[in-house]
Amino acid sequence: MTQHRHRLVASSVLVALLLGTLPPVHADEQGWKVTQDTLANGLTVVILEDHRAPVVSLQVWYKVGSRNEQLGATGISHLLEHLMFRGTPTHGEGEFSRLVQERGGSHNAFTAEDDTVYFENAAAPHLDLLLELEADRMANLTLDDTGFAAEKKIVMEERRMRTVDDPAAELMEQVSAAAYTAHPYGWPVVGWMHDLEVITLEDVKKYHQVMYAPDNALLVIAGDVTPDTLLPKVKSVFGGIPAGTPAQEVTAVEPPQHGERRISLKRPASLPIYVAAYHVPNLKNDDSFALSLLAVILAGSRSSRLQHTLVEEKALVLNADVDYDRTSRDPSLFALSMRIAPGKQWRDAEAALSQEVEKLEKQPVTDKELERAKNLLESTLIYGQDSLFYRAMQLGEYASLGDWSLIHKVVPGIRAVTAADVQRVAQIYLREENRTVGLLIPEGTPVRESPDGGLGSKSIH
Repeated sequence: MTQHRHRLVASSVLVALLLGTLPPVHADEQGWKVTQDTLANGLTVVILEDHRAPVVSLQVWYKVGSRNEQLGATGISHLLEHLMFRGTPTHGEGEFSRLVQERGGSHNAFTAEDDTVYFENAAAPHLDLLLELEADRMANLTLDDTGFAAEKKIVMEERRMRTVDDPAAELMEQVSAAAYTAHPYGWPVVGWMHDLEVITLEDVKKYHQVMYAPDNALLVIAGDVTPDTLLPKVKSVFGGIPAGTPAQEVTAVEPPQHGERRISLKRPASLPIYVAAYHVPNLKNDDSFALSLLAVILAGSRSSRLQHTLVEEKALVLNADVDYDRTSRDPSLFALSMRIAPGKQWRDAEAALSQEVEKLEKQPVTDKELERAKNLLESTLIYGQDSLFYRAMQLGEYASLGDWSLIHKVVPGIRAVTAADVQRVAQIYLREENRTVGLLIPEGTPVRESPDGGLGSKSIH
């Protein structure tokens, strides 16, 4: 009975927040002086007071990415990101950039699996202009045949340059497609080429109408601001934009994998590349902290195990890397990648990788090794907060997941992980039947490749 009553109370509070009938929520913990409010039209506003310098970082997070797309229209989120710079009746094409840059500011945007983010950094006195510009293109974006045709060509060329011409990126795209059988994380943020070819202007207009409504957006402002002064301005500028039709929820769930999958990609490349991607949970599961540390221990630093053994000692690979994002909206992949050294065999590298994974499963990491990994993750988080833009990004990332204060749980979560936890998650998730292996086999004339041998960016600018 108590549990049911508690749910009713929580629901009442949520409704009040959406209607804008509750006062703003203030929080000041560990240097995060944050105010959060929700306008009557559903726009969530998160403000961070940081008076260390007379600057501001403004970010608009739209809760839409490749995760929200449908097969046949993949890449539409990224295409719309491009179109958001085409101008409005008030500010024509190119004027947004000119106005920001003339005031010494910078701006950009990116599309990822879960969100599309637009940001500007400038001196604090120019904040009113930034607010007006973002509200204008949220409500009054010009979408016409000329701009659509131009940006569509640019996006298609971007796919050719960043994926088709990049062996590592194309391999990871194929690995993701094989690893996910039911979830939209299986297709690329930039979209499949055929889908980009057939998307229409009318498709984009309908998508914009639903996905770019204020109730599907989050406004983050960090810097030399005072909420009592800023919130009325935000409500004046954004409050008149009507709420949209609620976006359709993504309900897809990837089923458990019960057997190893292998794919091979034959294409022009200089060296073989090997990827092993395992299904793992996100931050909704406390195992995500241990997985983050496991990533560092395996291949997340110059002192990592794969760097020491496979790169330096055995010289089987030129580099070894790991990719894991615990802040993805749905469970993601823990991907280990290796660029095979000249004259070496990928099978030998795979065997050596398996030996390192088995060591983690059979024997706990040392206290020194675990402490070093914790220090690296924690220092990266803390030192990153010297950047106002990074602090705003952290706020937006966690607020888009439902609660910006989750930031405060990161360091305690990392510190609480034990060597037994790291061993346990290695045993549970780094199993052969839970992985998808991708192998790039060079064939034809080698092409220029990224020297770091990475898997390619999961976010697209």
